[in-house]
Amino acid sequence: MAEILRGKAVVAALKEKMISDVEALKAKGIIPTLAIVRVGERGDDIAYEKGATTRCKGVGVEVKNFILPEDADQNDLLQVIDQINNDKKIHGCLLFRPLPKHIDDDTVRRALNPEKDVDGITDISMAGVYSGSDVGYPPCTPTACMEILEFYGIDVKGKNVVVVGRSLVVGKPAAMMLIKKHATVTVCHTRTVDMPSICRNADIIIASAGKASVIDESYLSPGQIVIDVGINVDDEGNMTGDVDFNAAEQIVAGITPVPGGVGTVTTSVLVKHVIEVAKKQ
Repeated sequence: MAEILRGKAVVAALKEKMISDVEALKAKGIIPTLAIVRVGERGDDIAYEKGATTRCKGVGVEVKNFILPEDADQNDLLQVIDQINNDKKIHGCLLFRPLPKHIDDDTVRRALNPEKDVDGITDISMAGVYSGSDVGYPPCTPTACMEILEFYGIDVKGKNVVVVGRSLVVGKPAAMMLIKKHATVTVCHTRTVDMPSICRNADIIIASAGKASVIDESYLSPGQIVIDVGINVDDEGNMTGDVDFNAAEQIVAGITPVPGGVGTVTTSVLVKHVIEVAKKQ
């Protein structure tokens, strides 16, 4: 049976350090503050907003919410971004995407001050990920994957790691972050030939395919570590990952659950980034 790599223990370790950092900042008169910008009433955005707010308050980070209606004009949103950019008391910004179709995503992303981009959405933040520098912050989800691996003592140096998925949100930045840690990385996607055999030869699999239980036993081998990034809802309304958990648990050495794995850690990473911006101030 696989070891279940739960996010709860990772969150607890991060929380202890964050509380200490926030107390030190407040002693200097600095209150770490996150701006949350949401356009519309998407259920998944609202759920993440609640989780992020709870995580912030749990360590003493303030939250300012900027909520716009679904039909908000692009200029209205840009004015909000400008307000956040110019408010020295706001250290980080979480902008929910995708935005409504009548708003140009690129224009809004580029308007955000990269110094306040704590979720890795600006071009400068992404450039930092790909150059291996400390410019900006990488997206929170792949960072959460790295936090889990580190917490459980899983060294990626010299390991064969397969990343399933090539999105800018998870797959590509995850690959770059793994390479920075000296892993040998293969990125698989919808055009990959014989993906199961590639995955079977991996030491570690990062699954971010975006399809429920697509990684079944044919992709897996004994001794592997599986980090499941997927968040899907099955026909019965249950949350499930990109990996067939029941099958994987019988084969691999360790696997993150869904829910209770990567997603749990992601909000803590977001808060950690806000605190780091405040510390730089």
